[in-house]
Amino acid sequence: MSDAPSNATPGAPSPATPAASPGPDTRPDGGNALDRFFRITARGSTFAREIRGGFATFFTMAYILVLNPLILGSAKDKFGEQLDPVQLTTATALVAAVMTVIMGVAGNLPLALAAGLGLNAVVAFQVAPLMSWDDAMGLIVLEGLLICVLVVTGLREAVMHAIPRPLKQAISVGIGLFITLIGFVDAGFVTRIPDAANTTVPVQLGGSGTLTGWPMLVFCLGVLLTIALLARKVKGAILISIVVMTLVALVINSLAEVRTWGLTTPEWPDQVVGSPDFGLIGDFSLFGAFGQAGVVTVVLLVFTLILSDFFDTMGTVVGVSAEAGLLDEEGKVPNLGRVLLIDGAAAVAGGASSASSATSYIESAAGVGEGARTGFANLVTGGLFALALFLTPLLTIVPLQAAAPALVAVGFLMMVQVKHIEWDRFEIAVPAFLTIAVMPFTYSITNGIGAGFIAYVVIKTVLGRAKEVHWLLWGTSALFLVYFAIDPIEQLLGVK
Repeated sequence: MSDAPSNATPGAPSPATPAASPGPDTRPDGGNALDRFFRITARGSTFAREIRGGFATFFTMAYILVLNPLILGSAKDKFGEQLDPVQLTTATALVAAVMTVIMGVAGNLPLALAAGLGLNAVVAFQVAPLMSWDDAMGLIVLEGLLICVLVVTGLREAVMHAIPRPLKQAISVGIGLFITLIGFVDAGFVTRIPDAANTTVPVQLGGSGTLTGWPMLVFCLGVLLTIALLARKVKGAILISIVVMTLVALVINSLAEVRTWGLTTPEWPDQVVGSPDFGLIGDFSLFGAFGQAGVVTVVLLVFTLILSDFFDTMGTVVGVSAEAGLLDEEGKVPNLGRVLLIDGAAAVAGGASSASSATSYIESAAGVGEGARTGFANLVTGGLFALALFLTPLLTIVPLQAAAPALVAVGFLMMVQVKHIEWDRFEIAVPAFLTIAVMPFTYSITNGIGAGFIAYVVIKTVLGRAKEVHWLLWGTSALFLVYFAIDPIEQLLGVK
């Protein structure tokens, strides 16, 4: 990620990205009120690009409507209770719709929000077994409220501004590799080798070391189509690829014997309209967890949730804003305070709706790749999530194999920014490398940021330049040490 203000990744063949400009919001406003409110013309965008971007973002993250109910619905709480999948689908779509629109209107960034992957797994398999679902979701509400406090006090924004520019660039590059890996994994192009295989190789090509099946053909053709359209500078390249490959998948599924497509099968539904079930909304207990699991355990759980949410959001906001060319001359995100406050409120909304903590989605970069530069794209994405409340059978026919090529393409667009990192400076190169490598290899933005921060502080110290490190980075790195050592700490405190 480059901190220099531009509207595109340098050197990237993005067809929908306007030419570079002196900085965000520097062009004259458009003629109508909607254009002026969202600064669409001022940011070098158009309504068509915003709409395409909104659709692209939705289709690349619509899988959460299937995956979140699957993860939360498959787990049991301390008392053996399970959440209803239909109610979870409604809660997931509702929170995504409302918070995405709020981010668009109040934050004016093309940054969509929904239930956070990883965080929902923590809730399902680490938090819920220790308490009731009401108590677990109350813990999420508490985590979101504490994040809002950090925003209001200015601490969250101050930490983001304290990060050195090279580490911000490395975060963006690492996210590019990370979302590429997400695309490969979601499509089944890369799979985990079971431990029973007795091999030191953790992943493999396809499901058995080779690429097999019609779904894999859809993904590979989708990647080739996407990069071909990008190379030809076709407007709407990413969205066109998603739509075309979904149609191809529908035809293949109707004509061929396909064993499995994974989470989403591309077939025309028996009914287009379904009734939403709002039964889980407001079903939480704010302080019940303390009585169920104990104060020390709850404090450690909340600390883990806050740290993950805090830095996943930080990396996502910086990465997407940089890709959209919206950072100012100092590398700062516009309306950052409001953006972070909305993200914290999304965590509260997710817990209050039993949909788990909602957060900013790195898949928003797919919309940016289509030209989205303002919050108007969020109105489209949020509107589609709202439609999903009633049209879930129709809007979830896009298989991951058709949507995942967009993530691979956007990963490339973000990866090219690696050239801006000063690789000949050891104190910059090593933290940058660890940030970039750890994100995809551990499947976590937070882990990559933590590894980079700690390495940066350590190297500056051993070089006798500790005074150059901002005090907030010292404090944040100390928290990351606790984060990485949470298991032995829990054992020492007797909470395991």
